[in-house]
Amino acid sequence: MTFSALCPLPSALTATAIIVLASVLSAQAPSPGAGIIRGRVEVKRAAPRAERRPAVNELGMPGPHDPIDITRSVVYLETAPSAAFADVEPARARMDQRNETFVPHVLAITVGTTVDFPNSDQTYHNVFSLRGPKPFDLGRYAAGRSRSVRFDRPGIVRVFCEIHSHMSAFILVFSHRYFAVTGADGRYQIGRVPPGRYTLVAWNEGAVRESRPIVMLEDQSIVEADFSVR
Repeated sequence: MTFSALCPLPSALTATAIIVLASVLSAQAPSPGAGIIRGRVEVKRAAPRAERRPAVNELGMPGPHDPIDITRSVVYLETAPSAAFADVEPARARMDQRNETFVPHVLAITVGTTVDFPNSDQTYHNVFSLRGPKPFDLGRYAAGRSRSVRFDRPGIVRVFCEIHSHMSAFILVFSHRYFAVTGADGRYQIGRVPPGRYTLVAWNEGAVRESRPIVMLEDQSIVEADFSVR
């Protein structure tokens, strides 16, 4: 016995339900011929050590300084497919303040995303950015509190803490979804890429380190692209 036999619906409502269901399934399904670009970014330079301001009870005492995490790169299409801009959905992301470090050090988001900046330290922080697509200053706030910023223009945002000069991070804001942040092993994957010719860019620690042409063919499901940056 069918669902319609158990729960009869007016024909107009049934037609509307079918249209809505088809729209949902269409939005979830990948574009015909869409493929994957994947690979690894190897960073071949040593990470600098952060210059940490000591707390009052640490003055005159030597202490270890953790190196800045430069292993995370962002790989993206320089120019996205023409249909890419229609399916960018605003989201929410998080950049924590933990052990006087921004976590993650590199965050990649789409336009319209709101980023939360919670304070997980037992000290005050003051998150700010002076230049770029979204200058802001969140002011000082205590442990356990959080403030947020909505990024509505594409570009690169350099993030700092007014209290702790050694703290810094990057937020890359894209107007499309064809980007990926590398994992701890340097690997990345960009999905649902339609056939076409593109320029693939590897960005690391404030600069474009390498770019190369990429061709995604109609019958090609995977394109491999590795980078080695300094």
